[in-house]
Amino acid sequence: MKRFYKKTLAILTGTSLFVIFAVVLVSSLSRYLLNSPIQWSEEVAKYAMIYGTMFGMALCYLEGLHIRFTFLEDMVPEKIRHLLHFVSDIIALVSGVVITYSGYLFMMKRGAIQAPGTGIQMYYFQVAMVIGGVCLTVAAAIRLVEYFQSPTLEKGQ
Repeated sequence: MKRFYKKTLAILTGTSLFVIFAVVLVSSLSRYLLNSPIQWSEEVAKYAMIYGTMFGMALCYLEGLHIRFTFLEDMVPEKIRHLLHFVSDIIALVSGVVITYSGYLFMMKRGAIQAPGTGIQMYYFQVAMVIGGVCLTVAAAIRLVEYFQSPTLEKGQ
């Protein structure tokens, strides 16, 4: 399950980065070679970056690659470190739920506005915050399940 989820997040993050690259490349070539700028390119690249950030956030959290300060963690015994990780995962789960809910409220309040470059309603772009919150919630749930299945808990350490 975790491997499938990580692979899915990696593909979605990579796809978002590829969309950014492709749109910026085509836009630049169009502007400088054909002297005809693409009006919607900056907007699409910006929203693809937001989606990529949301998917990447969940992937980095799941992999343990997120930025954190480990000075406290390094000073305590393994049992307390394990407890700190558990508390961190609970906080991430709650944060994911809060991000999902606040993103939903934001999307419902302002989603009907049309994007100026593409003419598409902002629902499609603002739902990225909801999706990111759900992805973080699922990642935190996976890590919490692993916490209860870890061998250190079974050994009594």
